[in-house]
Amino acid sequence: MLNDTQIGFLTSLVAPDQISSGESARALHSRDQSSHAPHMPDVVIWPDTTEQVSRVVAFADRERIAITGWGAGSSLEGNSIPLRGGIVLDFARMDRILKVYAEDFQVIVQPGIFYKDMNKSLAQHGLFFAPDPGANASIGGMIANNAAGTRTPKYGATRDNVLALEVVLANGDVIRTGSRSIKQSAGYDLTHLMVGSEGTLGIITEATLKLAPLPEHFSAVISSFATTADAAQAVFGIMGAGLNPAALELLDAPCIAVINQTEGLDWQVAPTLFLEFHGASEASLHVELELVKEICEQMGAQSFTPGLGRDARDRLWHARHHLAEFMFRIHPGQPYLISDVAVPISQYPPLVAEAAAVLEGMENVNGYIFGHAGDGNMHSVIFFENWPDEFARVQTAFNDRVVAKAIALGGTCTGEHGVGIGKQKYMLHEHGEIAMDLMRRLKAFFDPNGILNPGKVVS
Repeated sequence: MLNDTQIGFLTSLVAPDQISSGESARALHSRDQSSHAPHMPDVVIWPDTTEQVSRVVAFADRERIAITGWGAGSSLEGNSIPLRGGIVLDFARMDRILKVYAEDFQVIVQPGIFYKDMNKSLAQHGLFFAPDPGANASIGGMIANNAAGTRTPKYGATRDNVLALEVVLANGDVIRTGSRSIKQSAGYDLTHLMVGSEGTLGIITEATLKLAPLPEHFSAVISSFATTADAAQAVFGIMGAGLNPAALELLDAPCIAVINQTEGLDWQVAPTLFLEFHGASEASLHVELELVKEICEQMGAQSFTPGLGRDARDRLWHARHHLAEFMFRIHPGQPYLISDVAVPISQYPPLVAEAAAVLEGMENVNGYIFGHAGDGNMHSVIFFENWPDEFARVQTAFNDRVVAKAIALGGTCTGEHGVGIGKQKYMLHEHGEIAMDLMRRLKAFFDPNGILNPGKVVS
């Protein structure tokens, strides 16, 4: 616990309404959207300048106080849970667009801005930030976890769309990494070392992002299959044919049933693909969709509905983005396990088949398989009855087995949720002891006193 002297000094660094040690504020910053146990911080601070962040972090380093960054709190592996208490830095007040370079397709922003809100502002310039994790995550959180989402096949994950950063190091020093130049090869790539580091190497206070023009022409498709394995095979066929969907999502039959129940729809309850294509013209889209239809039919598609209008397309993506919320409505108050893994696209069918088979063999659970299939990313949510005994069983019976399968197929234990708390135990299996030792040494170099989001990524 912080003592009165420490609290008093922190209070001197910010305005009175920028700091709170009240129980309600601390409780709101004690957990994310994962199933991991909450941990209360000692104090919450809402900085509004990089200088304030620098001073708070420098003090925390001198006093050996843990410090954890906070965006929207929407992470799914305990990434933002303050395991060792201390200070939570909530970036809600650092939420501005600082500069738009429309002619260069770039924007400079503060970390607390939510990406959907940012895109609404960027739309007036005919631009948007493409990574789309679904939840209205903060840009800082997206960068810290290398968030991806539905549009990754065409536009890449967050890492592929970050050009430069301003970062506060553990001792309070401020550095700038990268530049606005698309081509960069001057020295070590500190920008992308920070991306995905979950706030364990530095605190991001500003980001220069690459943007894309809003598509003039698009077409959405929904296609259903007899089995989840057939749908996964169609994913491989589409991507293997060199087609370029802007989004390609797979949802198993229970997911479609949940959407029907909560949205009042009558979609066929079967494993289903959601696709979207962006093109320079209607003619180019038509050619691409004909090829997609042919592939889906070869893979045994039961239905194929292309050319959805804007309303139908928006409803489709609304359903996909709110799928987890719908599940929680169907299973109110039940404990759950959320997980993700990713594999090379050629190995997506065997990964999905393995997950479906494991899930089918489990008793007293309700499980769902879905994901950003176009980049080999598979998500799962499993609801069960009793906490914590059943949690351990589900971890062993499902998560351990599916992660092992993903790694064996040349993939990873976490596609976009990050390591956080839940995936640490798989890191050695995936990377090996030498690489893990190097990660520990990197952590010790950047954060010698271990104050930055301790207990995450590496132990």
